Amino acid sequence: MSLALLALVAGSSLAVPAFAQHADHAAAKIDPALAAAVADPLRKDDSARDKYRKPDQTLAFFDVGPAMKVGEYAPGGGWYSRLLGIYLAPKGKLVGLFADASSANAQRQAATQAAVDKFPGEVAEWAKQPANKFTAFHLGAIPDGEKGTFDRILVMRMMHNLLRANVADAEIKKMRELLKPDGMIGIEQHRAKADAPYAFTDGSKGYLREADIIKFMEIHGFTFVGKSEANANPKDPANWPEGVWTLPPTFQVKVSDEEKARLTAIGESDRMTLLFRKRP
Repeated sequence: MSLALLALVAGSSLAVPAFAQHADHAAAKIDPALAAAVADPLRKDDSARDKYRKPDQTLAFFDVGPAMKVGEYAPGGGWYSRLLGIYLAPKGKLVGLFADASSANAQRQAATQAAVDKFPGEVAEWAKQPANKFTAFHLGAIPDGEKGTFDRILVMRMMHNLLRANVADAEIKKMRELLKPDGMIGIEQHRAKADAPYAFTDGSKGYLREADIIKFMEIHGFTFVGKSEANANPKDPANWPEGVWTLPPTFQVKVSDEEKARLTAIGESDRMTLLFRKRP
């Protein structure tokens, strides 16, 4: 779906919110193994952001079990990879899913392949687990036998980049093919106000409208399961001229020490946390 078409969809979805009939599932039960992984001393450098990212509540809401095969789309900095590595390695499997680079230039193809090759060893080192518990590939080179084998795929703060690059349709379609018949995609994304103008919610500012994402996923073969407010932050006005990167942890915009203190008090962005099931 192009960004222009998403804009048309947005008009209808704002009039009748697709999620109105769904309850907030914020109070999901946290698996003891997940609680132990979140509290693991190996996460001492990552845990400072737990108060913003709520990994225990988020993964519990996504119903990620310790014996599942889980794909993490665009692992990037590795914050969730490190936690998932600890949690899944004993009984499950973590797979890094990198963006399709098959039509990219040679430099980007090489960079993507290097990231794919590096992922298993990196996570194994972080999590102090055997490297064979982790694999990776990019969505333009899906290995034989992988389709229909994933219990969950997580798309963490990446939908704006997919829409901005106009590849959301193709990437979500490939992720859907990887899921089991009852598999689910969990999406965490910076959330714009429901009445934010399209010019602000085209992906360039990092913020997207919740109703738009729900409608987008429904159009692409998913049933909306529900949403959690675990990652909500009512202090975030979600209207920063330079986008979400104004806030911590990025602080991309140069500001005074006083303003930085104010931004720190606001915290990280207001985020939607949405769960979708693959539709037959």
